Amino acid sequence: MATEPRGDDTLASEEIPSRTSSFAGEPHDVTGARLAAEEFLHVLARASPPAAPEYWDDILLVVTELAANAVQYAPGPFALKMRRTFDGVHVTLHDTSTTPPAPRPFDPRSGGGGIGWHLIHTLCDQVSVVTGERGKDVHVFLPW
Repeated sequence: MATEPRGDDTLASEEIPSRTSSFAGEPHDVTGARLAAEEFLHVLARASPPAAPEYWDDILLVVTELAANAVQYAPGPFALKMRRTFDGVHVTLHDTSTTPPAPRPFDPRSGGGGIGWHLIHTLCDQVSVVTGERGKDVHVFLPW
């Protein structure tokens, strides 16, 4: 019985890049997470360049926001996992807090803040949060 081809199988035959990095949860780890994401994107771009240049910056901004939120609101270590999907990049950040993120109102009089979660939802195709006994995973999917 013959089957018809289903879409582009190019990535199916190639190794799909992924990267996992762990951090202690210190303020400087926000920069470390961003640098780890940038290294992943350099490797990914060699195999499959982004469809639009802004996708690179969007991913770095989202990773920075996720890491900053983990440092600010979750005590202890966090882990960043990035992997290529067939239509973009899947980023997962695991932290030790079981409290799901929630949008906060932006108030410039209080020194700013409150726009990171809104930015994440604006830039990502999908956002989900999975909580468990040992923390939570924030999953975001971005175009590439």
